[in-house]
Amino acid sequence: MNYKKIKPKKIYEEVAEAIHEMIRSGKLKPGDKLESVQQLAENFQVGRSAIREALTSLRAMGLVEMKQGEGTYVKQFDTNNITFPLSMAILMNKQDIFNLLEVRKIIEVGSAAAAAKKRTTEQLDSMEAALNNMKNANKELGETADLQFHLAVTEASNNPLLIQLMNQVSGLMGESMKEIRKVWIFSNYSNLDRLYKEHMDIFKAIKEEKEEEARQTMLRHLENVEDMLKQYFNHNENLL
Repeated sequence: MNYKKIKPKKIYEEVAEAIHEMIRSGKLKPGDKLESVQQLAENFQVGRSAIREALTSLRAMGLVEMKQGEGTYVKQFDTNNITFPLSMAILMNKQDIFNLLEVRKIIEVGSAAAAAKKRTTEQLDSMEAALNNMKNANKELGETADLQFHLAVTEASNNPLLIQLMNQVSGLMGESMKEIRKVWIFSNYSNLDRLYKEHMDIFKAIKEEKEEEARQTMLRHLENVEDMLKQYFNHNENLL
């Protein structure tokens, strides 16, 4: 019998769970402002990238909100937001990844089109900041920036229901993006420069208020990811 390897928890997951416990126990209350990334990194004795990933995960779970220029605050507790605990936010097989991509198409293609009509200057700044981080980051920060960009696009739809739906799946998205980016880097199909360009094309369409172009660029990006994964899985299955 073959046994699946047990993956150790990553640092950012431990940090996120520690902050989650502080919220659950009441040490951190709704409306409380968290310490700065630098201060949290010093207190937990971890790198700032681990803190940023932890905060992104907590935001995806609906536990905190990030206010531009102000900081990160604890949100009002809502059990409807707590769908994927961190320990479960791991895709177990390839079919899960393709199912998630199908969900992402349904949510994100429409979100990109809506963002082209309704985005604010501040929301464009958030997308651009994520793109800059994606372009200049190392592997781990690149994964975080990728997720931040897609979350920022949905935020820019200014549709609370779309944002809620995106938050429900973003924990899974974060885990799947790590695997997708690994495949993307090592696949002959493309590289990270192309991945960055596809995100930039989405951003430009939204910035220029081109609704249909935003819809199509997001769809092409997600279809390219899907095609690349299919080729990768087919190739590896043929080697078995």
